[in-house]
Amino acid sequence: MANPIFRQKLESGKFFIVPGIQDMIAAVIANKVGFDLVYGTGYWLTASAWGLPDAGIATYTEMRNRMETLVRTSNAAVIADADTGYGGLLNVHHTVKGYEASGVTAIQLEDQEFPKKCGHTPFKRLIPLEDMVEKIKVAIDARTDENLVVIARSDARASEGMDGMLRRLEAYSKAGADVLFPEALTSEEEMRRACAELDKPCMANMSNGGKSPVPNASVLEEIGYAYAIYPSLTSLVACTAMEKALRNLKDNGVGEPEGIFDFNEFCSLIGFEDVWDFEKKWAPAPAPVK
Repeated sequence: MANPIFRQKLESGKFFIVPGIQDMIAAVIANKVGFDLVYGTGYWLTASAWGLPDAGIATYTEMRNRMETLVRTSNAAVIADADTGYGGLLNVHHTVKGYEASGVTAIQLEDQEFPKKCGHTPFKRLIPLEDMVEKIKVAIDARTDENLVVIARSDARASEGMDGMLRRLEAYSKAGADVLFPEALTSEEEMRRACAELDKPCMANMSNGGKSPVPNASVLEEIGYAYAIYPSLTSLVACTAMEKALRNLKDNGVGEPEGIFDFNEFCSLIGFEDVWDFEKKWAPAPAPVK
């Protein structure tokens, strides 16, 4: 059953923030900080698990497995990136069923051709508007839990302009999408226009280094977004920290840098205390001394 917290937050009308999670280390750190919603990012989960680009290479089965693992690891409800639904209408139906069974709180679908590309990279190709409308209708029909939120993303800004993208998102809204995702907007003015003209909650994608500006969350709230995701933040911050530590190790031999995360605390975060409790309960008694 989908966690209802995402739908409840949307219905409250209060802006909220959702960090992206690229691996289970990031998931347990988000647990520590105390987020109640996280975003299972297709780009960064793919990069973390397989060292591959977000170009439709990872399969439905692989990504569903990653989402299931994230749901199990995270204390938060998981918004799941499902790319294009991994194919045609039957694939979308199967994807929604599978992701719902995995326990995600929302599933995000986009209007690119399969295989897709990251929304902030070139050479994206779109399916016809009518085909995406059918995908949204199939997704709505496939879910059995009304708490499962269906998010419709459009990548049309680059090829069809703002007018074309808004026309698409209006059609996806009429098809039943719960949340609208105008991807890769290039200015705050475009963000304001999208939020003003669309009739469903809109989400902002704060992808560091991407096509869109990344203003403070208070500005996004004022613009009119329902919420914002930060898919690349933990990954790129981790890359910075890892490169710094590895250079310091290579150049200076420093294996215990200042500010390193406490190992014992991480053992606790990842669940070792449960293992130790189990071993205390079930470990065989020591053999008698002869």
